[in-house]
Amino acid sequence: MNHPITYRAQRPAASHPARAGRRRWAAVTASALLATAALSAINPPGVSAAVDPVAVTVNARAGLAGVPNTALGVNHAIWDTNLGTNETSDLLRAAGVQMLRYPGGSYADIYHWKDHTAPGGYVAPNTDFDTFMAGAKRAGAQPMIIANYGTGTPAEAADWVRYANVTKKYGAKYWTVGNENYGNGHYGSGWEADNHPDKSATYYANLVVEYADAMKAVDPTIKVGAVLTMPGNWPDGITAGTDPGPWNQAVLSIAGPKIDFVDVHWYPGGTAAESLERIAHIDEAAYLLRQQIARYAGPNAARIGISLTELNVGTGQNTQPGALFLADAYSELLENGVFTVQWWNVHNGIGTVSEVAGHTDYGDYGMLSSGTCTSDGSVCEPPLNTPFAPYHALSMMNLFAGAGGQFVRAGTSEALVTAHAVRRPNGDLAVLLVNKDPDNAHPVAIDYAGFAPSAAAPTVHTLTNGATAVATSQSGNATSRTLPPYSLTTLVLRPAGVVTGAPSAPAQPTATDVTDRGATIIWPALPPAAGEPLKYEVYRQNGTVSEQLGETTGSSFAVGNLVPGTRYTLNVLARDGAGRLSWSSPPVTFTTAGPADSACGVRFRSTNNWGNGYIGTVDIVNNGTHPIDGWTLTFTWPTTWQRMDSGWNANWTQTGRTVTVTNTADIAGGGGSTSAGFVGAYSGPNVPPAAFTLNGTPCAVL
Repeated sequence: MNHPITYRAQRPAASHPARAGRRRWAAVTASALLATAALSAINPPGVSAAVDPVAVTVNARAGLAGVPNTALGVNHAIWDTNLGTNETSDLLRAAGVQMLRYPGGSYADIYHWKDHTAPGGYVAPNTDFDTFMAGAKRAGAQPMIIANYGTGTPAEAADWVRYANVTKKYGAKYWTVGNENYGNGHYGSGWEADNHPDKSATYYANLVVEYADAMKAVDPTIKVGAVLTMPGNWPDGITAGTDPGPWNQAVLSIAGPKIDFVDVHWYPGGTAAESLERIAHIDEAAYLLRQQIARYAGPNAARIGISLTELNVGTGQNTQPGALFLADAYSELLENGVFTVQWWNVHNGIGTVSEVAGHTDYGDYGMLSSGTCTSDGSVCEPPLNTPFAPYHALSMMNLFAGAGGQFVRAGTSEALVTAHAVRRPNGDLAVLLVNKDPDNAHPVAIDYAGFAPSAAAPTVHTLTNGATAVATSQSGNATSRTLPPYSLTTLVLRPAGVVTGAPSAPAQPTATDVTDRGATIIWPALPPAAGEPLKYEVYRQNGTVSEQLGETTGSSFAVGNLVPGTRYTLNVLARDGAGRLSWSSPPVTFTTAGPADSACGVRFRSTNNWGNGYIGTVDIVNNGTHPIDGWTLTFTWPTTWQRMDSGWNANWTQTGRTVTVTNTADIAGGGGSTSAGFVGAYSGPNVPPAAFTLNGTPCAVL
C-alpha cells in the first residue's frame, strides 16, 4: 500500500496549487467579473424540471476531425508504485486508453531515465521505463515520453530514443521536450525545474532544435513536440525579457520547422459549473492556436499536430462534474483535431475531502483510487484502483468515439445540454448527450441531417450521478429521450438503409487566394468511379446547418459573395451519377480579409498584456484624397468574454459585443492617420476582431 504522503506530496509537482492558481489566472480571475450574472442565468437555484424539449440537431454532412487511434489518453507518474501492475493496466485497457504519458508532469524535468532518479523528488519502486512500457503494452496504449529539458541534455534524450527504439525496439513514436517550461520563472512564477542560465522562450526554442536534431539522428521516424501555452491561459499573450513576442510566438518562430506537434495543458479551474461552462472556450482556443502555428511555424506548418496532455477540473475531480467535464472536453478537443487528450492522472492521492453533487469527493486528481487517507487518518479513499467518475466517463468515450470514425457537427438549444456526434466506418451514428444540470432532467428532441436513423431501438449507454459503471440497454427511439440530471447518454443508431458503393470522402481541402469577398477551395481529386460521373458539392457550416455553396466536377471551387472579416468553415462531399453521397471531408476554416482597396485602414494592436487584460490601440489611416471630418469606428468582439473597459483619445462605448469609438477631430487625406487606446479585458481566448468600419465604410485590416 502506498504511503499517503507519497501522493499528497506529488500533486504539487504536477500542478502545484500556487502555480496552478497562476496558470489559471487568465481563465479564473477575469471571469470572476462576469461569473455571478452568467452563472445565475445558467444554473438558477430551485428551477423546476424543463417542460419544453431541448432541440438537438445532428448534421452528418458537416464533418469535423477524424477520430485518431491516439485519442483517449491519461498520465502515468514515477511516484505511483502501481504504475505497471497488471490490475492497473487491465483497468486502463478496459476503459479504452490509447496513449499513456510518462514519467509524470513536472517530474519529467528532473527525471533521468538511465539511473531512474529524480533529484529532489520521490521515485517509487517498480516505475522504471521498462516497467512503464510493459504496462503500456498490456493496456494496448501507445507511449508519449517527456524528455528532460529542465535538468537534462539533448544527448541524454537521444540516448533514451536509442534505448527505446534501437536497443529495445519499443517503437515509441511521440516525444515531447519538457513540461510546462514557461513555468521556470521567466514570467515571474516558477515551479518547473530549469538549470539553464537563460530561462527565456528563445533559449528553450533553440534547445528544442538541438533536441530534435539529436533525437531524430537516432530514429528519424519519431515525432518531436514542443511545449506551448493554451490560448486564453497564463502566460498566453505576455512578452517577457528580450523574446520577440509571447512564449508561443517565440517557440514556433524558432523551433517550428523542426517539430512535429505542439503540447498544451488546460486546467479551467473554478466551481463545477464554471469548469463545465468554460468548455465553450475550446473552439476559440484551438482556432487561435492553429492561427499561431500557421503564422509563426514556417513552411508546411499544417503538418504540426496538437496534443493536450494534462486536463482536469478544479472541483469534483472524483465525482460527476469530473465525468461530465471529461466527456464534454475530450469531445470538443477531438472535434478540433487534437490528436490526443490525456487526463491528469491515473493515480494521484487524496486531497481536500468535500461533498460534491451529493457524493464524497476526495480531491484526488487520479482516475483510480490510490487507497490513501488524510494525514490525520480521519478519511480514507475507497480501496486501491476503485474507479472514480472520470474513469467511467473515459469508458463512455471509448463506447462513443472509436478510432476511424469522424466527428460531425451537433448542437442544442440549451446551454446546460451539449451534444456531440461521430459517424462510424460501418455507417452507424453515435450521439453523446451531456446534461450539466445537477437538479433537473431535460427531455430532448433530436433532428438529423444527412442521416436517416433506423426505426429499431438504439443502443443506449448511460452514466448517471453516483453510478459505479456505464449502464447499457436497447430502448426508446432515435428522436426523443429524457436525460437524467448530471448525466452522460450515448445513443448508437443504425442507418435506415445501407448504401453501398458510395464515393470515398474527399481528403482535407485547403483555402487559397482568400480576399475580403472570396476564396478558392482546393482538394485532391478522387479516382473516377468506373462508368459513373463524379461531382463535388461544397457546403458551409452555419451552426448545425449545411448551406450548399455550389458544385463542380473539378477539384477546386471559387467561393464568392462572402462577408469581409468573417470566419467560414467549409466541407466538400462527393456525389456519383447514381446520387450516392460520400462522407464529408474534414473541414477547412478561414477568415476573409478586409477590403484591400478601401479608403480606410485599421491596425488593431495589443500591448502590455498581463494575462487577463491588456492595453490596446487602434490606428486609423485615411487612404482617401479628402480629409475625414469627424469619425466613428465600429467593431465587434468575436466572443462574449471579451470587453473594453475604458479608452482615451476618443469616446469609447460598448453595447453587447459591439464597440463604438467616436471623435470629432479630422483625419487628413492621402494617408493621414490617428490613434486611440483602450483597456481590454478577457476571460477566455482573446480573439482579435477581424472587421472594422469607419463612418459606415468597411476598412482594410492592416
